[in-house]
Amino acid sequence: MVITITERLLVRELSVSDASFILELVNSPSWLKFIGDRGVKNLDDAKAYLKNGPLKSYDNNGFGLYWVGLRESNTPIGMCGVIKRVDFESPDIGFAFLPEYEGKGFGFESASAILDYCKTEFHLKKILGITLEANTASIRLLEKLGLTFEKKFIYESTKEELLLYALNY
Repeated sequence: MVITITERLLVRELSVSDASFILELVNSPSWLKFIGDRGVKNLDDAKAYLKNGPLKSYDNNGFGLYWVGLRESNTPIGMCGVIKRVDFESPDIGFAFLPEYEGKGFGFESASAILDYCKTEFHLKKILGITLEANTASIRLLEKLGLTFEKKFIYESTKEELLLYALNY
């Protein structure tokens, strides 16, 4: 299902047929450094990641992480979406792009469209942003999207110190 179309991008729900793209994305250097190793080492792992992550989130929450591709060529370039974690009262926005598409404005373009979609379709009142302090590119993007820094905290699942940002509608 198509979620939104922007000037340069097509954003749609992920499907199991996206497994080879997911395998590449979750093993990219930025993903491994800033998001972490998800143990996705082959196509079966990628299919399981999709079924237990984004696809399950669509069923449970109505939203999740979405496939982001170039509008004109349908080339997959990244993921962007909103995730509802049990540890937080509000969903948080997440994004990741293949290395050759980082720093080209695709994160802002897709995330802006996703925020508008979630506000309109799901009537969300607050969106969080969670990142490592070392991930300066994500911090800049969260701030450009209008999220403001709230606090540093220790994320219990990983024991990492993270930064929490928020956008209230």
